[in-house]
Amino acid sequence: MTKRALVLVDIQNDFLPGGALAVKDGDKILPAINTLLGKPFDLVVATKDWHPHNHGSFATVHHKKTGDIVDLHGLPQILWPPHCIQGTLGSEFGPGWDKSKIEMVFHKGIDKDIDSYSTFYDNGHRRTTGLDDCLKARGIKNIYIAGLTTEYCIKYSVLDAIELGFNVFVVEDGCRGVNLHAGDDARALKEMRKAGATILQSSEV
Repeated sequence: MTKRALVLVDIQNDFLPGGALAVKDGDKILPAINTLLGKPFDLVVATKDWHPHNHGSFATVHHKKTGDIVDLHGLPQILWPPHCIQGTLGSEFGPGWDKSKIEMVFHKGIDKDIDSYSTFYDNGHRRTTGLDDCLKARGIKNIYIAGLTTEYCIKYSVLDAIELGFNVFVVEDGCRGVNLHAGDDARALKEMRKAGATILQSSEV
């Protein structure tokens, strides 16, 4: 039987309502997340954005505004409000879902000089998070992915996972987009499907 893992992405206080980078209706994913956690997976892992206080993706570091784009050591970088700073309440997992099933937590965005949307690599593919090795060591072939946000950390994780040879299933009702531009989330889902991901609902898993 093909082994499968659940990868829960950045379900942290700062991305939930009231957080520093709150995703509209971000908390509406929680019923789907809890449904998924009730399913039989061979491995459940979660990720955290885990930024130093002076991370290069923060608009305040550059004295610019959210949504501006700068060059960050050779890569275009969208600027965000300071969020998920290491050791703060905002970086902790949010309430309303069962964390007891999580076997491992992978941190990303830990280097102040480069952002990391993907759960596998930083944005320049210069450093791995270790998730790929972990999944392959456990014989995982199918990945089910949900969390925040659809068009950034979910999308880039999915594209990397496909490139790494995994079968990828995106749980649509377990994701929400930040939508800096209207419809970003829908475009991301279309791009993931085109790349080879299966888009489904938590009830179909």
